Amino acid sequence: MVKSMTGFGRCEVSEGDRKMTVEMKSVNHRYLDVNIKMPKKLNFFESAVRSLVKTYLQRGKVDLFISCEDLSETQGVLRYNRGLAAEYLKYVNQMAEEFGLENDLKAGALSRCPEVLVMEEAQDNEEEQWKLLEQALKGACEQMVETRSREGENLKRDLTAKLDEMLEHVAWIEERSPKIVSEYRKKLEDKVHELLGDTQIEEGRLAAEVTIFADKICVDEELVRLRSHIEHTRDALEAGDGVGRKLDFIAQEMNREANTILSKANDLEVSNRAIELKTGIEKVREQIQNIE
Repeated sequence: MVKSMTGFGRCEVSEGDRKMTVEMKSVNHRYLDVNIKMPKKLNFFESAVRSLVKTYLQRGKVDLFISCEDLSETQGVLRYNRGLAAEYLKYVNQMAEEFGLENDLKAGALSRCPEVLVMEEAQDNEEEQWKLLEQALKGACEQMVETRSREGENLKRDLTAKLDEMLEHVAWIEERSPKIVSEYRKKLEDKVHELLGDTQIEEGRLAAEVTIFADKICVDEELVRLRSHIEHTRDALEAGDGVGRKLDFIAQEMNREANTILSKANDLEVSNRAIELKTGIEKVREQIQNIE
């Protein structure tokens, strides 16, 4: 199945008092480039997150947003730093002795000293955290693949229509090419008769001139290759899944053949058709840039 590189996915998973939300969006990119934004406490999952995303996506610039909410009452844990409290008490006693002061330090005052009592975030179970995150991430990735697939089918239909138009131009040029040689021969004969009157021109020389002209404007090989490239593109679209780079290369080859046809064209109508071909190929290349 052909997939676009443009997509969006979102999944929210709740378990108990915890909720994990994953949002992701992607646009065109030559390779897979994943930019992750998530809470610091989840940073150690970054490698696992990237590995999981790679199992779903091959190309595209992906922005991934992860948020985690904990609504439980035990989000924080109070920590008592006994060693630091002892240091405070030691120096307060020392100050009282050195300066002859009354030591009125009480436990309440000591607890208010910096870093004696500290509120720390409760440590979550990593295994449970990853299980929740993995579930949300898979849901978001699956939704993104679904949106990419829908857009890919639209791209496929559009590209197929453009390829059909290109084949029509190729068929027209194939039919027109032999007529150009005949018309050239007729014009050459008329010009000779106009210049030489009733004088007979040697048939061999006339045939040689026509042959040289025909060889100069011959685009048979280019048309055969161009038709082959168009059919190859169609087959690749039917095969689908990860064909973006391959199609981009084929489009470059098609453009090369169209340029050659245009450069050899010695007929206004063929030139116009070759220009239409190049325009169609450029449209195809633009659309191919969106394919994974």
